[in-house]
Amino acid sequence: MINKKELEYDVIILGGGPAGFSAGIYSARGSLKTAILDINMTGGQPSNYLEIENYPGFSLIGGYELMEKFEQHADKFGVEKFPMVEIEKINLSCDKKEIETNDCIFKSKIVILATGAQPKKLNIKGEEEYKGRGVSYCAVCDGAFYKDKTVAVVGGGNSAVEEAIYLTKFAQKVYIIHRRDTLRADKIIQERAMNNPKIEFIFNSIPIEIQGTNSVESIIVQNTSTKQDTKIQTNGVFPYIGITPNTEMFNGQIKQNPQGFVETDENMQTSLKGVYAIGDVRNTPLRQVITAASDGAIAACSAVRYLDSIPAVTV
Repeated sequence: MINKKELEYDVIILGGGPAGFSAGIYSARGSLKTAILDINMTGGQPSNYLEIENYPGFSLIGGYELMEKFEQHADKFGVEKFPMVEIEKINLSCDKKEIETNDCIFKSKIVILATGAQPKKLNIKGEEEYKGRGVSYCAVCDGAFYKDKTVAVVGGGNSAVEEAIYLTKFAQKVYIIHRRDTLRADKIIQERAMNNPKIEFIFNSIPIEIQGTNSVESIIVQNTSTKQDTKIQTNGVFPYIGITPNTEMFNGQIKQNPQGFVETDENMQTSLKGVYAIGDVRNTPLRQVITAASDGAIAACSAVRYLDSIPAVTV
């Protein structure tokens, strides 16, 4: 058995997106020894956003650039970062929580869960088969591959419509396939899409199959009213139908809602003392960079108060 190095911190934050970095900044400013662990590179989902125009103080800023600023701010206060770690086990139920990686055991009285969420799958025939060969969940990552081609975006919320607009920079035609007869996106975003000549809407329709040979060539959609199937020629399919929380490593240890999102109180406290949840992973009415950052600040300040209270409680 390999003896793993043990590292102890006041606060361990799982996830290096806007929520995690915000928590790190406030925690470190509260004189707590703080570490951020991430199974990927730090930055979170916003690093993949081409532009952000609703974060106060920046009328327009690239997602990667904004997250660089978050990271630099955390660096200023000495937050330690461990990107690309392979987490093997998480134990949140004991007094001193443990996160075991392939080469270290991290220990802390406080763990802040900022693990985020990932796109939901369509779960239709051809989706897994053509993943990376025409099926993509990131328009910013893969949009340039579709220059002068046709793509289809599935969904009707802000992410779906914004990504469809972005794809028009490359594609000659973009379909937006939505199961309802109206979009859910903000009105200003809807107007931009409606006024874009490259975008065509297919309402009251759901995708039922993705087809192709070596790569995507078409998508079959079914009208929800008539049940009639239609084949649409497309080179790419971009699903934006919602998100699933990244909770696999600690499922069952804390209270979660039926969709798997972590339940918290107003202080971001979960059902376990010393464990907080912030950002997209928690049950929240709004998932934006600004709300993630707010969650992080609240959780870290709550953690500082909790640690200050422990001696009085345990004596």
